[in-house]
Amino acid sequence: MAYSVEGRRRASGGMLPLLALSTVAEYYRLPWKPPVTASLLAANTLVYLRPAFVDPFIPHINEVWFNPNLILKHKDLKRFFLSPFYHVDEPHLVYNMMSLLWKGIKLETSMGSSEFASMVFTLLGMSQGVTLLLAKSLHVFFDYERAFYSEYSVGFSGVIFALKVVLNSQDEDYTSVYGILVPTKYAAWAELVLVQMFMPSASFLGHLGGILAGILYLKIKRSSHSGSDPVTMVVRGVTRAVTWPLRFMSGLVRFRRRRISGRGRVGRGQNGIWRCQSCTYDNSGWQSVCEMCGLGRGRGNGWSVNQGHAPSSSSSDIPLDELRRRRVERFS
Repeated sequence: MAYSVEGRRRASGGMLPLLALSTVAEYYRLPWKPPVTASLLAANTLVYLRPAFVDPFIPHINEVWFNPNLILKHKDLKRFFLSPFYHVDEPHLVYNMMSLLWKGIKLETSMGSSEFASMVFTLLGMSQGVTLLLAKSLHVFFDYERAFYSEYSVGFSGVIFALKVVLNSQDEDYTSVYGILVPTKYAAWAELVLVQMFMPSASFLGHLGGILAGILYLKIKRSSHSGSDPVTMVVRGVTRAVTWPLRFMSGLVRFRRRRISGRGRVGRGQNGIWRCQSCTYDNSGWQSVCEMCGLGRGRGNGWSVNQGHAPSSSSSDIPLDELRRRRVERFS
């Protein structure tokens, strides 16, 4: 869950060993260990525990609370992108990570690590953006200032709600949400209401933003024929735009090669060849003497190869012995 509280972190409840035991047991039975899910679990846990080797490099929780007013006023991207990785207390962290463990393993196993990682960070940005837009809209159109100015929230649950929407989108079965049987594809909506009833300190807008981000993600993905996620589509489009000049030049080179690599002599056109009547050898139009027999090109000898059959001319016939003698003289 994403908590919208301003108090201090509560004392440890001893729940971290339970999270560690569940994670080890789940990964032990898997033939393939999903690395992105494990990395997300480790990142969230390390940010919460703040061991000595990490503490100097990560900001304090007071610097990353998600507050729409501060994000827009100061253009604070640190609050926008880092707040999901912070948690208020152990129950907050363990509840979110147990949910991420199950959903992450199922999704990453089915779609692969690279696509899953791309989807997670896309949903993170989209859920934060939708939550920001909701808070701003309530302030502008309904004069509701609390969500915009006064609420401070952290937690990975916005992303988890989005993952739940993606995971259950094609499921036609039923599932139990806090003991209530609902269609699985609508489980996120039921959990949104029930969580808010039992835990009023949870961020309703953060969870709603996650659900809407998941729905928007699915609509964008289904609208693309390739079925790729939005980030992959953007990267592919940018890559195609950047490499267009290279592909254009490569196409020109291939076109020129096709033009000059056909059969026969280069430059052979409709009137560029004349055929000797005596030996039927095709000669270049630039030559006035047959390359084969040496007979000169003149009236009655030589016609373009596209003019059909040779005209009959008995006066130009040469005896076979004479033709052989001329060939021998020419090429010896």
